[in-house]
Amino acid sequence: MRVRISSAIVEQITTLAAASPEAEICGLLFGTGDAIDRAQPCPNAAADPARAFEIDPAALIAAHRAMRAGGARLIGHFHSHPNGQAMPSPRDAEAAAADGSIWLIAAAGGVTGWRAVADGPVEGRFEPLLLDRIASGCAERSRPPEGAQLKHLAGEASR
Repeated sequence: MRVRISSAIVEQITTLAAASPEAEICGLLFGTGDAIDRAQPCPNAAADPARAFEIDPAALIAAHRAMRAGGARLIGHFHSHPNGQAMPSPRDAEAAAADGSIWLIAAAGGVTGWRAVADGPVEGRFEPLLLDRIASGCAERSRPPEGAQLKHLAGEASR
């Protein structure tokens, strides 16, 4: 599956991750099923933010309330892996509901996209997404990881 995302959103997420090398950053993603329109950083409420993330419950509740009132549609979230691996971890798989939500993971200057599904090929919970990065009105196609292999997407120069 493909999801469109602007280079500005990718840069926003990678900049936040780079500014927090010791702790996971996290936030919410808004848009449609095939496009990420906005990323909203949120506080990491995890007990150990160096090893895990938990979206601040107040931010999550506010996003759901706004959506019910006709606001932007919440389609997923993002977080970072300070360990440098932009692959879903076993902890991510344990926490993920098989609801089709989008997970973006930032690490080592890149961002990868995943969809949470039942019996996914990665950690039994995720399938890779093809991120179509939009820059200056042009789409940049970044291929998803093949199997357990990973290609960092955000560090590439614009074409």
